Amino acid sequence: MISYKKFWQRLDEMGLSQYRLIRTYGVSSGQLDRLRKNKHVSTHTLETLCRILHCRIEDIIEHIPDAEWVSRRKN
Repeated sequence: MISYKKFWQRLDEMGLSQYRLIRTYGVSSGQLDRLRKNKHVSTHTLETLCRILHCRIEDIIEHIPDAEWVSRRKN
């Protein structure tokens, strides 16, 4: 599973609101909703967010292996 929990933490640390991302930086509310639900977003969106937040990709996204995948790898 891909988690964007780090994105929300980084946003909070920088004191940026979702409203500001939308109004100032042109991030769509749909993209923010997809991030909130840990759904697919494009690499272009991730790159844009990294530029806005002055960070690296690993600062806003995390891969968390699910239990089924881990058990398959062990067998």
